[in-house]
Amino acid sequence: MINTETQKKYLNPKYIATLKNLELKAKTIVEGFITGLHKSPYHGFSVEFSEYKPYNKGEDLKTIDWKLFAKTDKLFSKKYEEETNLRCYLLVDVSDSMRYPTTGLSKLEYSIYLAAALSYLMINQKDAVSLTLFNDKITKFLPPKALNTWTLNILYELDKELQNKELFTHRTATHKILYELAPRLKQRGLIILISDLFNPENTLKDLLRGLKYLKHNKHEVIIFNVVDKPTEIDFQLPNSPVILKDLETAETLKINPLQIRENYKRKVNSFFSEIKKQCLNWQIDFVEADINQPYDKVLLKYLIKRMSMTNK
Repeated sequence: MINTETQKKYLNPKYIATLKNLELKAKTIVEGFITGLHKSPYHGFSVEFSEYKPYNKGEDLKTIDWKLFAKTDKLFSKKYEEETNLRCYLLVDVSDSMRYPTTGLSKLEYSIYLAAALSYLMINQKDAVSLTLFNDKITKFLPPKALNTWTLNILYELDKELQNKELFTHRTATHKILYELAPRLKQRGLIILISDLFNPENTLKDLLRGLKYLKHNKHEVIIFNVVDKPTEIDFQLPNSPVILKDLETAETLKINPLQIRENYKRKVNSFFSEIKKQCLNWQIDFVEADINQPYDKVLLKYLIKRMSMTNK
């Protein structure tokens, strides 16, 4: 069992970035997460319980796990495979706005490490995992599979995207992608959208319409809104003139952050407040994922959602 300090390190995005390959990064995040579950108030959400459900009076006694009863003094039924397996669709935004910041850990790196850890965790839970990478078009689509070897295919595609350093060529069109992708997701499952949700080519109304469309076939949906909170939300830039460069268009703008900070923060907060409000209305989970924060809360939100689906 790893100790608390090591567990915290394993969930630290900056530490994860120093590891050699994506498979190791994914395994390290998951190990830190599962260790944390055993030491936290969320112990009941531990991964080994994902294949069990509370025993209901009248059910076949043969389904009871008596070894688990001896440990917990509670009756649990072992779920059949078709009850525990889910289809999970990972949608990762790889547009150039995700490559911010251009020094240190970027939103894209954080997102890819998160997607890698989720796929590793899902397939270990016998879920079928699909991967979609997109910018203003779908650049890669892998259908859902539950094979252990499928993780390697997903990690390979994610790692290829990490190696792509070209900027000013991959714009965002999230709402268009969601409409285009929905018909491919034929069987009900869990959709996880990992994106900064910045969508300069379209209005907020278009983006909201696209998010709502994700629920069209009664999918469960989680949005992990990946941002660099200090600069993109709180606008903590130097109080002197700076030149900002759009990573998708290469356009530049000279500003004095002090003069526009409050107006900027008001508009950004209004933008995300409207998205959160509508997600609440449509029963879409909206999770703020600051790239400066550890991965445990993000992964916990996924695990809670998964368990709520399998216990229905």
